[in-house]
Amino acid sequence: MKPADVCIAVMVAVIWGLAFVASRIALDELPPELMTALRFGIAALPCLFLRKPKVSWPLLIAISLNLFLGQFLAQSIAIAHGMPVGLTSVIVQSQALFTIAFAAIIFGEWPSRMQMVGIGIAAIGLLMISGTVGHDFSAGAFAILMISPICFAVGNLLLRPAQGARMFDLFAWLCLCAAVPLFALSLVTLGVKPTWQALSQMSMAGIACMLFVGAVSTSIAYWLWGRLLRDYPAAQVVPFALLVPFVGSAASSIVFGERFGPLRLAGMAAVIGGIAVMLFSRRPQPQTKIA
Repeated sequence: MKPADVCIAVMVAVIWGLAFVASRIALDELPPELMTALRFGIAALPCLFLRKPKVSWPLLIAISLNLFLGQFLAQSIAIAHGMPVGLTSVIVQSQALFTIAFAAIIFGEWPSRMQMVGIGIAAIGLLMISGTVGHDFSAGAFAILMISPICFAVGNLLLRPAQGARMFDLFAWLCLCAAVPLFALSLVTLGVKPTWQALSQMSMAGIACMLFVGAVSTSIAYWLWGRLLRDYPAAQVVPFALLVPFVGSAASSIVFGERFGPLRLAGMAAVIGGIAVMLFSRRPQPQTKIA
């Protein structure tokens, strides 16, 4: 990879890691449904100037409901119910485990022996983390969070038929498809007046965090990541995502004073290590060019 593109890949990973912290700050002021809706509402603004990509509505909605709505709503609810931010950033990356597993079941793309080893290591790590349930987060919050990497994995596979679309246009419209039902959900669960009050009473810190999460982390970072995947084999680009949980955990430790006990720290290390084994054992495959 060109040095400039390596810097972009690192920058995207840092942005995504910091987005976990920004989301946690925003959740101090907004309910999970509304925070997630606002995230995608901001990221969907380019749709005012962009045509819908040549992707069918059913596929567009299916991708959005999994890759965006399901993944990020589960994250927001789990964090709002006490899931530590640094731990959340690690759990979400277990999507690599589920992506490989689902690809094997649905498409018959069976993992290599080394990938199986990585899956085993990551699974052990998740079991170790689950052993810390009850210390500072509940089993319910952990169960809700596990929806996030599963939806992430399903969304990854659903993206395949849409790879011919322009990446920025596609992700903007995916955000729109997530924002509409999320705002509707907020109005139903919270009511019109409480929803408006929550939005109108946001602090400058909350607004700044939402702009970072919506415009920078969701819109710009996903677009840059998509362009890297367009120009390079996935095996060169995807490993940079391993930086996300390190950034998220470090930032959470600094901002919120989050600490990790021996069992949880070992579990987090096992998850990241297992994902690393899975990613680095992949063989580069021909990529479908994305405009």
